[in-house]
Amino acid sequence: MKPQSPDSNRRETLERVARELLLAIGEDPTREGLVRTPERVARAWEFLTKGYAEDPDEVVNRAVFETEANHMVIVRDIEIFSLCEHHLLPFFGRCHIGYIPRGRVIGVSKLARIAEIFARRLQIQERLTHQIARLVMDHLKPEGVGVVIEARHLCMMMRGVEKQNSVMVTSAMLGSFHNSPATRTEFLSLIQHATS
Repeated sequence: MKPQSPDSNRRETLERVARELLLAIGEDPTREGLVRTPERVARAWEFLTKGYAEDPDEVVNRAVFETEANHMVIVRDIEIFSLCEHHLLPFFGRCHIGYIPRGRVIGVSKLARIAEIFARRLQIQERLTHQIARLVMDHLKPEGVGVVIEARHLCMMMRGVEKQNSVMVTSAMLGSFHNSPATRTEFLSLIQHATS
């Protein structure tokens, strides 16, 4: 998905929708505690969905470097915060990204940026995991890529089944991470050891 072009009316629209939501649930948007709520909600939603305005391809292209290294590279415990596209409620957790370079590496902070860009869009965790892995694979052409996300979903914790201790785990394994049980096991062992 390409970045959205700036919309000068976006904040006004978000404020109007927030005010209408307050009315719809039976609140009075003119009462003291709520007078500035639509403005705050608009700013919050602009931030929470800023990934639509950012291009992950551009982030990657500026930070790819030649290397002779071919050992596994892992960035673990990248904090992610996203919004479930089904209920517009947050899910949050940790993302672990690993790859085996084949002549090219990416600046370490850019892996966190990639995760952030995709997370700051309306998402499902399964797609988010795959998008991160696919982008790294497509740009770096490594031997393989592995991405694991562990997240808690407020749509499951606050409503519905109300299971506060549930954690969803998703993985995307491409290239040697998919084809080689030894590579996959090494990656999963390293991220498990790191988080235990």
